[in-house]
Amino acid sequence: MSTTARPLLTQREAASACGVSRSTIRRRREAGELPGCVQDEERGWLIPVEALLAAGFRLNAPAPPEDAAPAGATVAAAGPVSAEAVGEDVAALRAELERERQAHLEARHQAELAAAEAGHLRAQLAAKDTHIEDLRTALRALAPAPERAAIEPSAHPGAEAGVVVPGQVQPERAVPADAEAGPEVRRRWWGGRR
Repeated sequence: MSTTARPLLTQREAASACGVSRSTIRRRREAGELPGCVQDEERGWLIPVEALLAAGFRLNAPAPPEDAAPAGATVAAAGPVSAEAVGEDVAALRAELERERQAHLEARHQAELAAAEAGHLRAQLAAKDTHIEDLRTALRALAPAPERAAIEPSAHPGAEAGVVVPGQVQPERAVPADAEAGPEVRRRWWGGRR
């Protein structure tokens, strides 16, 4: 009984025949997934066709495009993927999605808190501005006004004659001709004696 062995392919030929890159064939060979590989001094590593078929590669598959393929396409072309590996990838992606959602919710909450605090500070600032304006008005009312002319007693019907208003220019009083010449005795406004 004679057994005919299929040919041995170089890494380049195997990659071309299976439609994958040379680095995929090399990684599989180094991982021990392609048994029966031998190293030839002239041709390099030779890979049996049976080992390629056993590893899940299809011979004469179309070559990958020259453009860089997405990562998922390379994994699909590399051979069969176990359901466990897919499940682990899905679980990892779901966990990452949940972390991103939590981070997004936390950022949204922080933004709402910051907006509420900014509104509160604006309200306080408006109240303080109103209070400051009220204080300025009160200060202007209490301050003497030297630029105002003195009020004549006749201008205020109820004003007593001889009342001295601090900060106001007092009108000159005419001294009657029959008044005695001498120091005028005046009572001070704080009630002190001389």
